Amino acid sequence: MKTSTDIRHNWTLQEVISLYELPFQELMFRAQTIHRQYHDPQEIQLSTLLSIKTGACPEDCNYCSQSGHHNTNLEKEKLMKVAKVVEQAKLAKEKGADRFCMGAAWRSPSKKDMPYVVEMVKEVKSLGLETCMTLGMLSSDQAGELAEAGLDYYNHNLDTSPEHYNSIITTRTYQDRLDTLEHVRAAGMKVCAGGILGLGETRKDRASLMCALANLPAHPNSVPVNMLVPIEGTPLADVEPLEELEFVRTVAIARIMMPASTVRLSAGRENMSESTQTLCFLAGANSIFYGEALLTTPNPDADKDRQLIQKLGFKIKNAEITEEEATGIPAEVLAADEAESKQEMFIDAMA
Repeated sequence: MKTSTDIRHNWTLQEVISLYELPFQELMFRAQTIHRQYHDPQEIQLSTLLSIKTGACPEDCNYCSQSGHHNTNLEKEKLMKVAKVVEQAKLAKEKGADRFCMGAAWRSPSKKDMPYVVEMVKEVKSLGLETCMTLGMLSSDQAGELAEAGLDYYNHNLDTSPEHYNSIITTRTYQDRLDTLEHVRAAGMKVCAGGILGLGETRKDRASLMCALANLPAHPNSVPVNMLVPIEGTPLADVEPLEELEFVRTVAIARIMMPASTVRLSAGRENMSESTQTLCFLAGANSIFYGEALLTTPNPDADKDRQLIQKLGFKIKNAEITEEEATGIPAEVLAADEAESKQEMFIDAMA
């Protein structure tokens, strides 16, 4: 049963470190118990992320292939035409996504670009999809303009702990990020904010990141948990990989600390085994990015994800696709199985 004490904004660093130190099975039990209080444990939400403007970003994020400070041989692309974005949104919806996220490699959107992104929001929303954007920092006026256009979610990750932040990014401050989240909340949009694990941070840093997220005035509606995808040419190309069970622990802690939020497995799934992803779902993750790419990093292809969804018996949230499309099982086989099941139920009832 849900209680008001489940939703907290006063977590201490030591409390979160204590969660990390729990025996693994105890931590998973606590996370799964809370997950079942707030969410359907068999439901998964699918989002698709499209890069609408790629490369030449003035920020110096040490993990990012799109930073103009790093030589990653990334092909730069200008802002996509609205019609092309709408075309990609239609394809995402046909494949089962109910939220379409659009990302641009900007420090913040310029005055001349705002009319185009506003039109993208309106057109994608008209398809019946939830809309999300990540465009860098926003002023209060820009947030208001996007909200008026009907944008549902705005993504702006904190990335890492306040203590580790300056070793990862120097061209904007942690407070800059918090200010953007405040502008988004004040405009009435839903907040999507999470972080990236494996940036060379300590466990204490991961605990501090979770505190920063959970102690916001309102918990983010969506919490993306990313595993670093090392990219050649960036300062973090050779960073020591994070141990996968530590990643699972962090997902579980995100679920415990932010019970009602959607916790999304984001970047890094391409290199995760099905077993690791399954542990993340058991820990309380209930959303994935669905599609072959996340901005400029690889993501499992749709067929592979459909197979995993089928194996785990998930149902897709707000699905408008057929069961055959979602599971990969031919319609005639599904129909035959349903008929056989009904016959068995009839025989049992007559017995």
